[in-house]
Amino acid sequence: MKKNNKKNTGFTIIEMLIAIAIFLIVITMGVGALLNANLVHRETQNMRSIMDNLNFTMEDMSRNIRTGYQYTCASGSDNLDPNTHKNCAYGWGIAFKSSQGDQWIYHIDSNGKILKQTGSNTVQLTSGDEVDIDVANSGFSVIGAEADDNQQPLVTIRLNGKITYQGKSTPFSIQTSVSQRDILN
Repeated sequence: MKKNNKKNTGFTIIEMLIAIAIFLIVITMGVGALLNANLVHRETQNMRSIMDNLNFTMEDMSRNIRTGYQYTCASGSDNLDPNTHKNCAYGWGIAFKSSQGDQWIYHIDSNGKILKQTGSNTVQLTSGDEVDIDVANSGFSVIGAEADDNQQPLVTIRLNGKITYQGKSTPFSIQTSVSQRDILN
């Protein structure tokens, strides 16, 4: 009988080290991509949260204006006189009576913030320093507010500006039109 002198086949230690090195390189690149995707997701989520707050502010203004009456719009150097009912194409503020009969004022101040004034209370509606509203391209338009107008009052709200979060700036542009709901009849 012949003896079988076959070599034992298998991986050498060098082949194992090369395989482990390639595996570690692939895993390192995968973990880096995963961490980067997680970071981008968190930043996007935070930016979306700020935008959701801005949309909520716009919806709140729309709802209150829709149920209000006796609108007046301020443009240029006008003051918001609640006793006048004035139309305007590019105003910086709007005053109206709320559905409860209180005088409410929404306006965009010179710092690019939306303010809501009810009686003696003034509340800033836009969040901190993240939202910067472009005062020149934002505002209110009102038609149908004057006594001799024979049309349903219509208010258009335009908000343009940028959101700055962690050094990254994202522009936004939101517009909505609101017609008065006739709650008095």
